[in-house]
Amino acid sequence: MAGNKHIKPGPSLEPFASPDHLDLELQSFLEDASSRLCDWFGKASQNGPLPALSVMPGVAPALDGLTRKALLDDLQLIMDGAFQPSHPGSLAHLDPPPLTASIVADLICAGLNNNLLAEELSPSLSRLERMLCQWFTKRLGMPPQSGGVAASGGSLSNLMALVVARQYLGLQNEPKAVVLASEDAHVCLAKAVRVMGLDEDALQKVGTNNEGQISIELLQSHLNRLRSEGRKCFVLVATAGTTVRGAIDPLVELGRFCAREDLWFHVDGAIGGIFALSKQTNSIVNGISSADSVTINPQKLLGITKASSLLLVANRLNLIQTFSTGLPYIEPAWGEDAHGGEMGIQGTRPAEVLKLWLGLRQLGEKGIERLLKDSIDRRRSFQKQLDVSKLSVITGPLHLISCTPKSFNQNQSARWSKETRRSLLDEKFMLSRPFHNDRYYLKAVMGNPHTQLTHLSKLANLLNHSVGI
Repeated sequence: MAGNKHIKPGPSLEPFASPDHLDLELQSFLEDASSRLCDWFGKASQNGPLPALSVMPGVAPALDGLTRKALLDDLQLIMDGAFQPSHPGSLAHLDPPPLTASIVADLICAGLNNNLLAEELSPSLSRLERMLCQWFTKRLGMPPQSGGVAASGGSLSNLMALVVARQYLGLQNEPKAVVLASEDAHVCLAKAVRVMGLDEDALQKVGTNNEGQISIELLQSHLNRLRSEGRKCFVLVATAGTTVRGAIDPLVELGRFCAREDLWFHVDGAIGGIFALSKQTNSIVNGISSADSVTINPQKLLGITKASSLLLVANRLNLIQTFSTGLPYIEPAWGEDAHGGEMGIQGTRPAEVLKLWLGLRQLGEKGIERLLKDSIDRRRSFQKQLDVSKLSVITGPLHLISCTPKSFNQNQSARWSKETRRSLLDEKFMLSRPFHNDRYYLKAVMGNPHTQLTHLSKLANLLNHSVGI
């Protein structure tokens, strides 16, 4: 037996697909992997959102490569230990189940292995990215010269927006330059100013009103004070969808404010920007069309497989002027725009735009509208069932909602949120536990299309009874 330990049973799976004929072993491998994935989806409701037990396979490669079955068995262990976004109780974060067409597009994207660095490395996909970004800008009401670039997540999109804004206002060599945002803006902005080499206090946060929106009055006084101190502010970041309650900053007023004060107007619409795609919901983000740049993350609600983020700019030349360094080893771009690698920070990029494009094509206008509207309807239904005599509820116009006991202090809310989250997991509901305004909350995100009204009624009942009489 010892002499046979390196013998690989079964048919051979070549490391690379044949360029000369149909690779039947690869086809079979993909079919087997797809079958296991479909089985994983089909059993989602039998378990909870989180695995009860996770057994990890080996990490280091063996002396000889594994057989097809061994590879699939290792994959199965990872799948069995994964978070399950398709479970109806998966309501903790902005991570809905994936669209089926987006899954297929992700597979094709990997198989094509094209590089969005340059057009000659991704002929059709480079054009597709430009066309799709321009379609988004048109739907958002941005000007004809708008454009954009795909990025691996909203944090990167927001970082690139700040770099473009600084470049536009000529403050590349000013470490004391200031970014203004609300106190509920996303934490990625703090990372961005660090990466940009700005001073520790470069991110200046402005207070919010009772609706979680940035206060225009506080913003004006804050800006006046900074300027009196000789600080140069170059960008205001408005948030279209805060992470705890889904608040939308007053975009119309902020757009006017930035025009008057000569500030770059960036909208972090990673959560809420997608609602601009439907006539039924676009009033929620009214004013987004006046932005100089917008971050939008279709992955957070439409089910586009990760990562799917876009940075859209009112003038796409700003991207080129900021990031283009020339690619001396690549032939010139074929169209009017620069190569994809000269439109943002990333050089080599996978064709993530493919899964966004195919997912939107699968949904159609009506499907997009239904996902957006249904998510808000679920939040409204759930909100009506919460006992506001016991729970302090904070929300906004989107599909996020958070609650905490009214009568509890900080320590009590911390204990309640931890114990209640654990008990909800036993009931196969997964909520998140954010810290907001000196209190711990439990947050539900109603973007899961598998969550039914019966699930919401049960969850509301559990939360109402968690506080006691």
